[in-house]
Amino acid sequence: MATEATVAAPSFVADVERKTGETDIRLSLALHGTGEVKLDFPVPFLRHMLHLFAVHGQFNLTIEADGDIDVDDHHLVEDIGLCLGKAIAEALGNKVGIRRYGERHTPMDETLARAVLDLSGRPAFVLQAQFTNERIGSFPTELVAEFFKSVANEGRMALHLAVLYGENNHHMVEGLFKAFGAALREAVSRVGGGVPSSKGVLE
Repeated sequence: MATEATVAAPSFVADVERKTGETDIRLSLALHGTGEVKLDFPVPFLRHMLHLFAVHGQFNLTIEADGDIDVDDHHLVEDIGLCLGKAIAEALGNKVGIRRYGERHTPMDETLARAVLDLSGRPAFVLQAQFTNERIGSFPTELVAEFFKSVANEGRMALHLAVLYGENNHHMVEGLFKAFGAALREAVSRVGGGVPSSKGVLE
């Protein structure tokens, strides 16, 4: 069982690499940053969304990645989500002194999105959104869920996302990424004290 003695205290920074037969990814994350972003990978819509995520969360985020996009975007999108989730988990260590919970409602023109999360150490993911198009530009809307599910699983968080209402699919996804960034910023904020759990450990 992991304890405060065996898991490092939060550093709030992490570097992650992942190389498979399908993708090659290098990701750096600073959770207490200034919103500095450098993204280099061949999925333009996800680059745009992750830029918004980092700016609204005030995270420093660098991603250099490539993958088998000649097949489709699925592997690269999913694996970037895995790397981001892993970086969040590594940056938080034993989670001593963090708030743990985060929640944010974010309007994007006619759309209202919500993100609620718990850095509990127990992965769970729920998305409530009714996209009306199969693609936003060239980006398949089904990959929105795949990306966030990967983040939640590797980040070991309970992540609940919802589009409460909206019409434009781009606005819906943009609202979700902005809300997630802002909610995560709240959850990783320093509040002092020990591990925010009655068990004394979050794993």
